Amino acid sequence: MVNEDPNQQEGDDSSSSGPEDLSVIKVSKRRWAVVLVFSCSSMCNAFQWIQYGSINNIFMNFYGVSAFAIDWLSMCYMLTYIPLLPLSWLLEKFGLRTIALTGSVLNCLGAWVKLGSLKPNLFPVTVLGQVICSVAQVFILGMPSRIASVWFGPNEVSTACSIAVLGNQLGIAIGFLVPPVLVPNIQDRDKLAYHISIMFYIIGGVATLLFILVIIVFKEKPKHPPSRAQSQKPALTSSDALSAIIRLFKNLNFVLLVISYGLNAGALYALCTLLNRMVILHYPGEEVNAGRIGLTIIIAGILGTVITGIWLDKTKTYKETTLVVYIMTLVGMVVYTFTLNLGHLWVVFITTGTMGFFMTGYLPLGFEFAVELTYPEPEAVSASLLNVCPQVFGIMFTISQDQIIGKYGAMPANIFLCVFLTLGVVLTAFIKGDLRRQKVNGKNPKNCSSSWGLPPDGLAWNSEGVMDRVLWPAT
Repeated sequence: MVNEDPNQQEGDDSSSSGPEDLSVIKVSKRRWAVVLVFSCSSMCNAFQWIQYGSINNIFMNFYGVSAFAIDWLSMCYMLTYIPLLPLSWLLEKFGLRTIALTGSVLNCLGAWVKLGSLKPNLFPVTVLGQVICSVAQVFILGMPSRIASVWFGPNEVSTACSIAVLGNQLGIAIGFLVPPVLVPNIQDRDKLAYHISIMFYIIGGVATLLFILVIIVFKEKPKHPPSRAQSQKPALTSSDALSAIIRLFKNLNFVLLVISYGLNAGALYALCTLLNRMVILHYPGEEVNAGRIGLTIIIAGILGTVITGIWLDKTKTYKETTLVVYIMTLVGMVVYTFTLNLGHLWVVFITTGTMGFFMTGYLPLGFEFAVELTYPEPEAVSASLLNVCPQVFGIMFTISQDQIIGKYGAMPANIFLCVFLTLGVVLTAFIKGDLRRQKVNGKNPKNCSSSWGLPPDGLAWNSEGVMDRVLWPAT
């Protein structure tokens, strides 16, 4: 029998190596420090992703390379993730603390390597630093839903996941805002190198500080599980990643979510990568405002992230919320597409802010919906599969839009994204709201054994990749 008190908090007695006491359910005070430190670490990594793209034309001038070469500094984050996908599954084997430390140290190393690229002929060095940071991203991207499940109770889990994802969005926002301010558009390469060095030193110092905080704050897990679903997770989950992947691909709802999530996030990646070029194409000399427009997209998205996280914790309407947010993302993209060339920057700020609220706010929805659809599979496996699709679509969309912009302009390039977002809406509409984790959290622990009829070791999946009736009795 489980002694459950979801409102009770334990003291700071978490341990990265001690065993969990599964007989008591309560949350740890350390949980907020863990998610905030992770969020800041993710923020630092995301900043380094977009810091080149937000001042694309300035780095083109400094290194003497093409716009496409600078675009690849962003796309390398997407490209690296695909072959290194199995690394993200190490989260299940080595745990949160080890993976957080690995991601943080790689992010720190990449930031300092870039300081060796402050001459125009050292573009390969900045590529190396960016690639190291992109490897760090492989470890970071799969952690939000895992941190939320391991450390937070059922009424906080969506909010916690939103905060974890929010760090990535905030990093992109700062990446749009700070580089245009620190690095002016000047022709003197010596002065330009000085301004770039300031930016690189700042991010190197921040990455180092965050690495130290990860060492101090991050623990593997709390002493007590925070929810009934988490207390049963060790018995319910297979450690075989390959078997889990096979089961997940038999789960049609999850497959539809993976594709629709990939289309949305891939469109966002392409939009952020090419935003500077699109804005300057219609508003020459507005590099700073191009950065502010990117900032507007992400800040509005952060607000959307927080609101959707709180909404999900209150209502548990995962399918309905996901579909509505996706539809509004499409509407926002269509409006942005047909107003970008009107000649009024204030209109662009409003349309991109509205679009960003829904497009970026959708990201934590996808993570949490995936956990619900795939429970009790390992969060690291479902999250990594969810993340790989945006990388594929992100590369495809960025390259395609780059070519379309060069030949036909910004509007056809954005219409291209609208078509794929429409497909994403259709796929989302076909996803069934099978909320498996909520079904476990909603059960009375006194009745779990008799209602299931099988011990945890007896749980099985049917041929369609979903749980049999014996696992999910009618409520």
